[in-house]
Amino acid sequence: MASTGGQRKTATGRRSITRRELMRQVALGVGAAALLGSTPALAAELTAETVKSDPRQVAVPAVRQSVGTVTIYSALNESTNNAFVAAFKEAVPGADAQLLPLAAAGELQTRIRTEKNSPKADVFIGGSSEFHDPLGKEGLLEQYVSPNAATVDAAYKDPDGNWVGWYVGIFGLVINTDRWNSEMAGMAKPGTWDDLLNPALAGKLDMPDPVKTGGGYIFIANQVFRFDRDEEKAMEYMKGLHNNIGQYVGTSPQGIELVAQGQFLMGPNWGHDILTAANRGMPVEFVAPALTANEVGAVSIVKGGPNTEGAKAFVDWVLTPDAAALNVKLSNRLSVLPSVPPAAGAPTLDQVTLTNYDRVWATENKDRLIKKWQSAIGM
Repeated sequence: MASTGGQRKTATGRRSITRRELMRQVALGVGAAALLGSTPALAAELTAETVKSDPRQVAVPAVRQSVGTVTIYSALNESTNNAFVAAFKEAVPGADAQLLPLAAAGELQTRIRTEKNSPKADVFIGGSSEFHDPLGKEGLLEQYVSPNAATVDAAYKDPDGNWVGWYVGIFGLVINTDRWNSEMAGMAKPGTWDDLLNPALAGKLDMPDPVKTGGGYIFIANQVFRFDRDEEKAMEYMKGLHNNIGQYVGTSPQGIELVAQGQFLMGPNWGHDILTAANRGMPVEFVAPALTANEVGAVSIVKGGPNTEGAKAFVDWVLTPDAAALNVKLSNRLSVLPSVPPAAGAPTLDQVTLTNYDRVWATENKDRLIKKWQSAIGM
């Protein structure tokens, strides 16, 4: 193959350009899609192996000529949604987005199932993988392995390509510091989940609804695993805790908001969102009881949605270091990309004591455990 002036001639006699020339033209504002469209051999070279050996390659996500409007069902909170979608539209020429924000992965999962005969969404983003994986097994997700997923550890992605993890969250407690100091002065902060059974806490806790939210379900699974999969002990614990729960809230962010307002003393919730609230001046702090759990926040493509190619472009972009760094900045979540550091003060996996959480088992038994919990507490 001859190469001159950034161009080369293939064995078929067709002219192509080198990768260096491609990047130079992209930097000059030439459309990457157009370039790749005229150089299929080079496009084929931008594979998972290429990205893995040089993560900087993923900074060029515009490998599709016309992205168009992508409809996104999002379980992220409002502040993250707005900035995240704006960054996507700015980074990917020709991209637009319609957003359905619910901040409750369970509700979005139900909605995607309801719409299975006429899908309205292209992308399902946010919420733990426990809510994406069943949709994949039901044939409701488009299998797609983004080249940018090459740098994501196998523990954080579905081997069949139904979903890929892009952030990690750690579960813990949100505590209203003002109320604690006035009502519980002199008492030690909870160090174990069993401390939440204290009768003095009756009605003073809120908790994400396990039916509607990933956080609520992961909390139940957390108890099963810390009791060595003894489901009866776990349900006995949940029944006792029910006496201290003043309200099951529809979204995890709502649980933090109500604690910050002082309507409740504390409640199980996500560490990154608690830190975000504290950074905004709310009187809350994060505590991680021993044997807690974590989530793998996922993104997936809805099968048969109106813009599958646009959805792939969105997933490609979500897995770039730039998007990961933005998410860390906006939400204090941990990125699955090793090259992206955690936010200052954010809890990390090596700072907490995790239970032996079996995510596959938790996913396969989610519906059964939720029904068992509803029966245990009489809901």
